[in-house]
Amino acid sequence: MNDNSVLGKNWISKRYNEDQVNFLKENFDLSEIVSKLIAIRNINIEEVKLFLNPKIKNFLPNPFILKDMEKAADRTVKAIKNNEKIGIFGDYDVDGATSTAILGNYFNQIDRKTEIYIPDRKSEGYGPNQQGFEKLISNGSKLIFTVDCGTLSFDTINFSQSKNTDVLVLDHHQSDLKLPNAFSIVNPNRFDDKSNLNYLCAAGVCFMFLVALNKKLREIDWFKKNNIDEPNLMNYLDLVSLGTVCDVVPLIGLNRAIVGQGLEVLKNKLNLGLKTLKNVCGIESNITTYHLGYVIGPRINAGGRIGKCSHGANLLLSKDSKETFKIATELESFNEERRLIESNMLKKIKNTISINSDDPVIVLSGHNWHEGIIGIIASRLKEKYNKPTVIISVEKGLGRASARSVSGFDIGTVIINAVQNKILKRGGGHKMAGGFTIDENKIEEFKDFLKKKFLKIEKNLNKKNILLFDAKISPSALNESFFSEINSLSPFGSANPEPKFVVENLELLKSSVVADKHIRSLLSAPDGSAVKSIAFNAIKTDLETYLLSKNRKKFNILGKLSLNEWKGEKKVEFIIDDISVNKTIANTVPSSNG
Repeated sequence: MNDNSVLGKNWISKRYNEDQVNFLKENFDLSEIVSKLIAIRNINIEEVKLFLNPKIKNFLPNPFILKDMEKAADRTVKAIKNNEKIGIFGDYDVDGATSTAILGNYFNQIDRKTEIYIPDRKSEGYGPNQQGFEKLISNGSKLIFTVDCGTLSFDTINFSQSKNTDVLVLDHHQSDLKLPNAFSIVNPNRFDDKSNLNYLCAAGVCFMFLVALNKKLREIDWFKKNNIDEPNLMNYLDLVSLGTVCDVVPLIGLNRAIVGQGLEVLKNKLNLGLKTLKNVCGIESNITTYHLGYVIGPRINAGGRIGKCSHGANLLLSKDSKETFKIATELESFNEERRLIESNMLKKIKNTISINSDDPVIVLSGHNWHEGIIGIIASRLKEKYNKPTVIISVEKGLGRASARSVSGFDIGTVIINAVQNKILKRGGGHKMAGGFTIDENKIEEFKDFLKKKFLKIEKNLNKKNILLFDAKISPSALNESFFSEINSLSPFGSANPEPKFVVENLELLKSSVVADKHIRSLLSAPDGSAVKSIAFNAIKTDLETYLLSKNRKKFNILGKLSLNEWKGEKKVEFIIDDISVNKTIANTVPSSNG
């Protein structure tokens, strides 16, 4: 037990099989640390090479294993041959924006007319609605795609059918046993899909659809007959990887290959919108998963949260440099406004609402809370308390909610169950996030329902006071060569987290506050070397008390490595998650049987 952790965490070393480490070193020519990290991740021996070198060609399955894919591709081929205008109805988050742009850019590249529609979060809410479909149909769309939405849109799809307009759903959200009357529903999370691709986000589903569509068009020599170059789908992986990282789906199998190759495509700056936003954000180095998830993603999301909901998709679709710069700078401004609203809302909740730390779930409601921010607030509180969290904004007796979950608790399925039990008016989601509408007088009933569902599986989940780490390292390991070794396991993300390390017996030399919320510190090691570190969002936490004090006690740090690149210069920095004061951490204990 690590009683001296500043944040009250119990630091626990991850287990591994020592025999497997030795086998990896001897048979794959890997270093001790890389072998150990692979053993900790329990990668099958026969999959090690694929894990270290993930390529689309090694993971891409036959796209037609997805239910309804054949129907969707055939119907689209008909639309292309008949030169029908195609409507694309997308969600306003990053996955929706990238999905919309992936399809839009493809159809534009093969010279087919499209129109996109992104609903307004405040006035229209999530998912397909009659207003949006009416606009697309009245403007000439003969076929409508819904991307990152549509799996539960019964009424709107029925309306489209009444107007003799087919709807193709490309989605990944959980389904009910009953499905809408769409022409096709391609969704690896629909109840009757057997593809085992349920880890894909909507952008990944759209990529699989284009693989199928390209194949169909190639088989009938459509490209050659129409003197059109066949699109290179690998060039869309920048957008697919952005949607994949930002939707926090597991980076396993095909997703891992998508992100790995997508990061390479991003270096080529093929998408004008992404290139422009990168410049506006001031990203000097090559884009990493960190930049996708924490720099670019939030800015694209900001349009849907507090600005213009269509900005994200339009940025990624535009070929006009003036337009992209205008959108990118507005998204930057929206993101700054979002940060201010978020900060004020968190303060308001902290000052007015008492959160019971003994409650297994967190369900908070308030009147006229900003609907574009409640999802972020739910994420912040979920991260702090490690509990499923639901934030509900109530207006005129009706609540709109955003939910975030912890690993192992499928919040999307719970929301659908609550709709079936008539506790919620409507809603849906996936394993880690969801949204719904609810009558105000049903909120307590929903909280009880959520609590009962969670308590059934709580004993199988990690407790909040546990902080796992992969290995202890010496301060001398904080160099570019060691970082490159660790980075061979990237891309990092959900299901393949960045390795966490412990460095012991350090002293604080000096610290400074960055952007009023982070703390940058210079630490000294027993061998005389210096360790550069940063603790993000540490102000007003227990880390601040220690890192800004003049206490010269020796301490240990737990966190991960970061490579900072600035004007061609590279420096390795340690990102501090927690501090342990004057406490020796036990060495990692190998397991005898894995």
